[in-house]
Amino acid sequence: MICNLCPRKCGAVRTADRGEGRCRMPEAPVVARAALHMWEEPPISGTKGSGTVFFSGCSLGCVFCQNEQISHRDFGKPITVERLRAIFFELIDQGAHNINLVNPTHYAHVVRSALAESLPVPVVWNSGGYDRVETLKALEGKVQIYLPDYKYRTGDYAGRYSAAPDYPQAAEAAILEMFRQTGPVRYEDGLLKQGVVIRHLLLPGKLAEAKRVMDWVAEHFEPGEVLFSLMSQYIPWGRAADYPEINRRVRPSEVRAAEAYMADLGLEGFAQGAEAAQAEYIPPFDLTGV
Repeated sequence: MICNLCPRKCGAVRTADRGEGRCRMPEAPVVARAALHMWEEPPISGTKGSGTVFFSGCSLGCVFCQNEQISHRDFGKPITVERLRAIFFELIDQGAHNINLVNPTHYAHVVRSALAESLPVPVVWNSGGYDRVETLKALEGKVQIYLPDYKYRTGDYAGRYSAAPDYPQAAEAAILEMFRQTGPVRYEDGLLKQGVVIRHLLLPGKLAEAKRVMDWVAEHFEPGEVLFSLMSQYIPWGRAADYPEINRRVRPSEVRAAEAYMADLGLEGFAQGAEAAQAEYIPPFDLTGV
């Protein structure tokens, strides 16, 4: 295939066993882990866990990525679309409340094929937010919950830390398309069944940027239409040491200030405490369930 799935539209040639372009992945799926996960937002993890499938490769280039073993170093196992769908049902048999596709952007074509027939649980699109509207439109009706990051509103930061200066425009357009598809959030028995949850990872020294992100969310959605997830789990990882300004943990005072701003705006959702910044929360990428 000639790939233009993500906003880079690089036209990379992706064959069955070889990939080019930013994501470096072949046409067929490469997966690093598939297991029940308890560390998502409470109405996604529930009491039994979210059935997470971690895809390898990435169309972004975040220098601080905690999943860099799979996103940058491409660890994972090639599988077929048929095996991917079988994994979905194995997770459902284990009690998964949903099927949670982590970093699926460059495998949108695979997801669409694997979901040709609907699943008995909601599907979660858990992406970095760097999604192309045209690609998302092709998924309409197959994804019930969108869980995008909104990392930056400032192109300079997006270029420096994720090699994607157009990230803000791409993420904003993607989030609006996601909401068009799902509409307002909807729960059943305390579990999220439909809607958009926008995540923002608080970076050290970037409190003003977090406020800009929250401002955009408040400006574009009525209270309660979407959920906002303020994440404080940042720890210096990957190539963060090459960027002195983010080569530290987020201070508790920064977390408190961001939480207060979120509350003042009336954004409904979730806020991690500073205690979430632990390496123990990074999943072991060991081909479990693959």
